[in-house]
Amino acid sequence: MECVFGLVGEGFAVVVADTSAVHSILVHKSNEDKIMVLDSHKLIAASGEPGDRVQFTEYIQKNVALYQFRNGIPLTTAAAANFTRGELATALRKNPYSVNILLAGYDKETGPSLYYIDYIATLHKVDKGAFGYGSYFSLSTMDRHYHSRMSVEEAIDLVDKCIIEIRSRLVVAPPNFVIKIVDKDGAREYAWRETVKDADVASA
Repeated sequence: MECVFGLVGEGFAVVVADTSAVHSILVHKSNEDKIMVLDSHKLIAASGEPGDRVQFTEYIQKNVALYQFRNGIPLTTAAAANFTRGELATALRKNPYSVNILLAGYDKETGPSLYYIDYIATLHKVDKGAFGYGSYFSLSTMDRHYHSRMSVEEAIDLVDKCIIEIRSRLVVAPPNFVIKIVDKDGAREYAWRETVKDADVASA
């Protein structure tokens, strides 16, 4: 019941993901961060099988860092998205990853961008996108309220509308979400939307 969605505003991109680690009918934890910082100005939000998601996003993160180390310049967001798509396409005919990705970034020349990459290596640049069961509600809400020149405050208000819709309409809605933003100042965590906190386990 994963929910990952994002949008591009005026000079920034926002990505949001639920934070539930679930297997079958069990919730293992509710503070799993599914949005990884790729480098100073890129974010990768992923949904899918937990093992594939962690392994693949870490693989992409390390290879993006390796490219910058070897060449002295970072990959652009478009280049990172195409590299990610290429790795998924290569794996598709060998040992496919069950991972869906939203890759957001900010480049000095082109500004913010958001790329939709699904598990069968489809790549598309989008203004807004979503994966998971929550996409049924977040996409329709964004279709209604999104416009391309949104301010940060308007975007966060729209994100909150999407979260409220998911929580009220999805029968097994995740309780917590993490929001991250990338702009000219870099990629960073913006806020959490929590209704459940994992209890601290007392030491024996």
